[in-house]
Amino acid sequence: MRRFVSLAVLVATSFALATGIASPASHDSDAARRPGPPDVGCVGVRLVDVPADLIDDPRARQYVIDNLKPGTTVSRRIEVSNTSESGLHVTLYSGAADIVRGSFVGAAGNTGNELTTWIKLRQRGLDIPAHSVARDTVTIAVPRDAAPGERYGVVWAQVSSRHKDRGISLVSRTGIRVYLSVGGNNPPLPKFTVDTMTAARDRDGRAVVQAQVHNTGGRALDLAGSMKMSQVSGSLSAGPYEVQLGTTLAPGQSQPVRIVVTDQVEDGPWDVSLNLRSGLLKETYRARITFPHHPGVAAAVRSRHQQPSALHPALIAVPAALALLFAVALGITLSCRRRGRDKPA
Repeated sequence: MRRFVSLAVLVATSFALATGIASPASHDSDAARRPGPPDVGCVGVRLVDVPADLIDDPRARQYVIDNLKPGTTVSRRIEVSNTSESGLHVTLYSGAADIVRGSFVGAAGNTGNELTTWIKLRQRGLDIPAHSVARDTVTIAVPRDAAPGERYGVVWAQVSSRHKDRGISLVSRTGIRVYLSVGGNNPPLPKFTVDTMTAARDRDGRAVVQAQVHNTGGRALDLAGSMKMSQVSGSLSAGPYEVQLGTTLAPGQSQPVRIVVTDQVEDGPWDVSLNLRSGLLKETYRARITFPHHPGVAAAVRSRHQQPSALHPALIAVPAALALLFAVALGITLSCRRRGRDKPA
């Protein structure tokens, strides 16, 4: 039986930060983006459980992420909160999602896909008093004939209100992403490359770097990280500068990530070190770039991967210490032999 760890203490961030789901334009999704009137209410949702083998993965604390064999069934608890001044009826359901141009996009309305037919909620609706929370269970049952690959979806918590005088309905919803990979015993590995880096200046003259990232693995990526710069012909250094969040890549996709240099910097050239991560995967890429003097975009520069050190410094230090001890012992032995030869018979 798979072990799960409670996230009651681990996840304290607000749901808006945890999901970042973008909804395409529609009547209800437009309402979800605008602040609604007080009677629409404020609803949030978060994960309560995370698999024990993924406890160190920050993405698994925010989203439902798993790799399952065909015929496997798993369950996750979720917590729905009502922060409004009145009781709310919250509808729970699963919806389709996709990764489009670097963003995780939840489909409008009750649009479904193959994954949503595998997802069941214990309750379809919750009546939650003001300033209270309620819990439900999400069960995912993968059919025995499911084909390998990764699917995407959202578990939605939705409240709605109808204005009789205006004849319109306002819908507000928030959800938890679902990344589900179907495979065998070994989950597909996440991998990516940074193919090129491009230096630019925006219309305000700020220096900007765009790194073209290619998802070469078998899992979706949610990219984050930071960048440092050092001047080639000088001793100046700058950074770190944070990567702009929100870039999500499905397997095989390629999109740029953007880093804004918040300091006033010269054109260069600069040696750039970009550290990118998705979950537990971390990679470092380097390139030499020069910013244009005026607003515009310079030519893309091919980046190079920085291989991690084959040996940890501690592992290097142990043989060095042993060699030193051996040299000292050898010196003592030779000294004793000399003294022995110098003594009279």
